[in-house]
This record gives sequence, structure tokens and C-alpha cells, in this order.
Amino acid sequence: MSRADVIVIGGSAAGIPAAISCRRRSPEKSVLVIRKEKQVLIPCGIPYILGCIGSPEKNLIPDAILDNNGVELIVGKVEEIDRDKKTVFVDGGEAISYDKLVLATGSLPVVLPIPGTDKENVFFAMKDVDYLNNMLDKVNKARDIVIIGGGFIGVEFAEQCKRNRDNNVTIVEMLPHCLQIALDEEFCLEAEKVLTELGINVLTNKRVQAILGNSQVSGVTLSDGQELKADLVIIGVGARPDTELAQKAGLQLGARKAIIVDRFMRTVTDPDIFACGDCAEKYSFFSGKPSSTMLASIAGAEARTVGANLFNACYQNGGEVGVFSTIIGEHAFGCAGLNETAANREGYDVVTSQATAPDKHPGCMPGTTQSKLKLIFSSDNGLLLGGEVSGGVTTGELTNIISACIQHKMTAYEVSLFQMGTHPVLTTSPIAYQLVNAAELAVKTMQKVFVNLQREVQRDLTAALTR
Repeated sequence: MSRADVIVIGGSAAGIPAAISCRRRSPEKSVLVIRKEKQVLIPCGIPYILGCIGSPEKNLIPDAILDNNGVELIVGKVEEIDRDKKTVFVDGGEAISYDKLVLATGSLPVVLPIPGTDKENVFFAMKDVDYLNNMLDKVNKARDIVIIGGGFIGVEFAEQCKRNRDNNVTIVEMLPHCLQIALDEEFCLEAEKVLTELGINVLTNKRVQAILGNSQVSGVTLSDGQELKADLVIIGVGARPDTELAQKAGLQLGARKAIIVDRFMRTVTDPDIFACGDCAEKYSFFSGKPSSTMLASIAGAEARTVGANLFNACYQNGGEVGVFSTIIGEHAFGCAGLNETAANREGYDVVTSQATAPDKHPGCMPGTTQSKLKLIFSSDNGLLLGGEVSGGVTTGELTNIISACIQHKMTAYEVSLFQMGTHPVLTTSPIAYQLVNAAELAVKTMQKVFVNLQREVQRDLTAALTR
């Protein structure tokens, strides 16, 4: 029987950083990654295989990243975990013992409970090179494509399927707007306008009733009786945790069928088994309640928490903030934290503010795009709850800045004093910088709140000095 100090099952967005982080934190420990896939895809790049990337082989995570960090790799499927003997069994019969075990088994696409999902030319966002090569070939030949689901992945599939092709692409979304789970209505409308301008048909408040055809798809029927012609269908309605192995091992799962972990990412069932990424239960940064948000960025943060805590529990997972970004054509959208709708649903009284400015300065600089930002604050204490951005390619990093401010629990007053680095080609003017201007407008709205806070701080300071 072979042995490793740490075994990581799964080698994608969570497994790789967990293994590398462990080696960095505990260089004396041996780390082994066991994964099913011969080649590992970059998950967020899957829709772009159908368009601007053009091949699954160009969207791979190189194995050298493991080798360069002293991490061993076995390609194989773990069939069983014996927790009493602290041993995993790989297909083919190989048994490997461990001190610590990390489950990073990821997720699988949600399969809708509608007739016809098993027909030929019905595809999902599968993380498999051969599957995606077949999908790309069929997309290149398809005339009428229906995308079921208008979230980020559905919108990205639609935009990439339409790119440089003479075809008909239709998004079918059951909610009133595409991207509605993440963005407020004004941003959803902006995104739908861009999709329509690209020639993509957008059907909202519609639900697919069935996928039509004999062995091969020929169309879809909607709940209102409308039929859409389709020789190819892509279903992108979300993912579910891949926890079959965990369940077989007797690990406790939550209501969403994800592995329940504590704040150190240890499973509540076995202190020597950790879980991270899509297979692990998520908790909201704001409420602490279970969350269904699955993102590679969350997986990476959880994985680094695992790597730090395997042999010395020192990092706690603060919960998922939820940071999204995408680009449709040349128009980008991003959001971090709670949008206004979600904040109201969570019971917050909110103050919102907006600022729009060119993302370069002066505004005549080549390649300049108008960038719009919306911030959401709690009216009680001024804490930043969330933000949304639309504009050009700078949208992604501006969204990340908002996330950092949220994670550090900054108030509108503190955000309004944010010191940014600016350059004419790279950023908005420091005078018009959207983040600080939106925050300052919120401060103006909440002036009474901040006057009272300042008085309390002054009173506490005076009391401390007179003791």
C-alpha cells in the first residue's frame, strides 16, 4: 500500500489550489492529487471554446503547475474511502493511505426534469475535452440553437454560439430578465439590449416544457404552447454538488446535498477530512445562511483556507460574498455582494447611489467606454453591502475592488476616501472615479447617520482620555 500525507480528490478550481497551498504551508508534507480527468479544463472558459478560444485544447490547466510545486498526480477514479483505515481505493484496486484527505470533487450540470434531455445534440456544460469537441463541431453545423437558461453561463454560451456564425440563437429564461439572480433590473435590461443588438433572441418569463424530436432534437415546446425550431440545444441552468463519493463515505450532507463543513473547512463528520469548492456547503458572508452560489473564485478561496488549516487550524472562511463578471460582445457587467433586490429581501434598509464616467481620461482617449457603477449601503450603519458595474474591460477589476471593500466591512464614508491609482489610458479620472463619487453621494444621503456615529466616536475617545 502506498501513502501520502495529504490526498486531494479532484484536480480543478479547488483541488489544485488546495494542493499547492498545502505544499506552501507545510513543505515537509507529501501531497497527492487524484483526479478522473486526463486533462483539466478551465471551468469558466468552457463557453468560449465555442467562440473566441475555438478549441478545448486551448482551455486547459497544465499539469506542470502541480509538478512545479512538488505535488504528485494520479489519473484515476476514487471508488471508495475507508475512513477508519484512512485509505482511499482507486479504480484498478490501488489502495493509498493518508493523514489528511481533501474532497474537491466539484459539481455536475443540473439536468432539467423535462422530456427529451437525452436526445442527440442536447448539450450541457460538461468538463470533458472529447464531449466539448463534439459540441463545438455540432455548433459549427447548427442553424437554429436554443439556450435554456439566461444566467451568466447561458448568456455566455449564446454570445459565443452567435459569434462569427450565420445562425439563429435564442435564449429561453424562466425569470422576467436574464442575469436577474445577480443584477438589478436596470442592468438586466442593459444586458438584454446588448444581446438583442448582437442578433440573439431573448425570451423571458418562458419555461421549456419539452425537447422535441426523435433520436435527434428538432425543437422545443414552451409552457405557453409556443414551439421553437432547434437542431441544437444547450442547457445551462446551474450546477449541483458532486458528492456521491462523500455520501458513500458517510459524510454529512446539507439540504442542498453539499458536504457540511465548519469555518475551517473541516467536514463536521470527520476532522481529518476537509472539503472545498462546489462540493462543499456554502455560507453567505452577510447572513451566515446556506448559499447555493458556486464560483471558481469561491472555490479558490476555500481551497487556500484548507491548505492553511490541514495541520494547523488558523484561517476561517468568512463566507461567500458572490462576485460575478461577464462580457457580452464589448459590453461587460459585474456585481459583488448583494444587489438592491437581494438586500431588501434580506431585510436591510438600504441607500443606493450611482456614478457614471468614462473609463479613461480625457473622454476622447481611444477605446474609452462609459462605465456605470451602483453601490448599495445599509442605511443603519453605512456598511457597503454590494455593487454593480457595467462598461468596458475595466469592469472586472472595479468589481473586484468593490468585493475587497465589502470583505473589509467598509462604510460609505471610508469608501469615499478610497485612494486609487489613476492613469489616462488605464482608469477613470481621479475627479470622476465612480467608486468614490457614488460613495460620497451615499454619505450625503446618510449624513445624519454619520454625524451621530462621529459623535459617538468622539464621546468614546473623550471618555477614554479622561480615565
